[in-house]
Amino acid sequence: MRIDLNHESQPLPETSRSSAQSTAAAATSASASQTLGGEDQAELSGAHAQVQALVAQASQLPEIREERVQVLRQAVVDGSYSTNPEDVAGALFAHLLAA
Repeated sequence: MRIDLNHESQPLPETSRSSAQSTAAAATSASASQTLGGEDQAELSGAHAQVQALVAQASQLPEIREERVQVLRQAVVDGSYSTNPEDVAGALFAHLLAA
């Protein structure tokens, strides 16, 4: 089989659409392009701006809450830090369900 790269494409056969439907579609297309002024338009939601604002807020927070770490470290050293195994298991289970 040979492929001829110089071959022009064949026109598509007319569809079963009536000329009235074609005329109505053309009129709708023409009115839409007049409404838009012949230019493309895009509308973006405000979600992107909200996400950027939240990212900016989060970036200002410290990665590690040093004061909380110091309090917990001291409680472990003193022996006063205690946990409820049921609470720990519940938190682990909830974390696994959320993932």
